[in-house]
Order: sequence, then C-alpha cells, then structure tokens
Amino acid sequence: MADLTNVLSIALGAVPGALSRFYIIEWTKAKLGKKFPYGTFAINLTGCLAMGFFFTISKGITGYPSELDLLIRTGFLGSYTTFSTYGFDTLNLWRSKQKAATAFYWAGSAVLGLGAVILGVAIAKLFVK
Repeated sequence: MADLTNVLSIALGAVPGALSRFYIIEWTKAKLGKKFPYGTFAINLTGCLAMGFFFTISKGITGYPSELDLLIRTGFLGSYTTFSTYGFDTLNLWRSKQKAATAFYWAGSAVLGLGAVILGVAIAKLFVK
C-alpha cells in the first residue's frame, strides 16, 4: 500500500493539472476553433517541456523531496498531459479525412514533444550545477 503522504502529494497535484488541461482546451476551442486540437497539442508540448525540466531539477538538487516530485511530475503533469487524448484526436482527424492535419498532429506531437523534453533538460541545467 502506498504511503499516505505520497497519495496526498499526487492528489494535490492532480486536481490543478486536470483543471489546467480542461481550461486550456476550452480556451483554445473558443479562440481558435475546433477543427484542430490546438489545446491538446499545446498541452502535450508544454507538458513534455515541464517533464524534462522537473526531472532534471529533481535529480540535480540534493535533498529534493520525493513528495514534491510526486506532486509535480506524477500528480500535476500526469493529469495535465493528454497523450490518451492525443490518440483520440488523431483518430478523429483521420476520420474527418484531414490527412495533412492528421500527419502533422501525430508526428509533430512526438517530434516536437521530444524536442521540448530536451529543451526542458537544457533549461533546468542552467539552474542545477
């Protein structure tokens, strides 16, 4: 059974992560329309950037609390990032016969997401010696 502190750390991060995802997706739909999943795309990239950043920070600081890592990376980012939605959105784009948009979204999320993780690591290294 998981330690109650760990469970609470994850839960305290998960609620704001999920709410952030919801509001970002709703905002982008209202501002940019629904023909392309802009919100999910932005969340995937920013989530990957943050994951690379906080992973590097957590490994580079002596005494970095594991509870904080659980709160940020498992709780917040785990509920914020939307790769399950990514698969669903890709399928919906494909079914709507938007082949170019499907290809860009599918490949762009993976390639640019990896680039964002690498960038997050590089930025974090500026803070961790």
